[in-house]
Amino acid sequence: MTDVRPTIRAYRSDDGAVVIRMLADSDPWKRLGYTAKHWERLFTPLPPGREGYVIEQNGMVTGLALLRRQFLFGDYLELLAIAPSTQRQGLGRALLNHLERVVFTRSTNLFVCVSDFNTSAREFYERNGYREVGPLPDLLMPGTSELLLRKTSGPAKSA
Repeated sequence: MTDVRPTIRAYRSDDGAVVIRMLADSDPWKRLGYTAKHWERLFTPLPPGREGYVIEQNGMVTGLALLRRQFLFGDYLELLAIAPSTQRQGLGRALLNHLERVVFTRSTNLFVCVSDFNTSAREFYERNGYREVGPLPDLLMPGTSELLLRKTSGPAKSA
């Protein structure tokens, strides 16, 4: 019997090849013009101030999250990706829930950007309690906007 329960762990450098291939073959990053070379620069090694997590199923990496710490009184979810072949199985939600548990122990805000044309990602984050803060026009590609979203557990400073 195979283990189908996903596990989440810290990103390791030996995850790089699988993660880079997954991202290079996935939208919205292909549409935004990102290639394997872009991802290699980001993941070998991870830049300072970033925390990476992977989700595995049956011993195979099926998703990745990359957090940037200390962004606007919170953390910034720079990247959340689930392999296309394993999407819609609850892996994205499991990984996001894990990140929120990590972030909300040290901060009150978690931010993420999503491309305005990426309706499935926008719906995913909205279902998980994220609200739009505002658009960032022409940030990654002319004629499109990145939408800044936020989930909060309260104000950064208590009265």
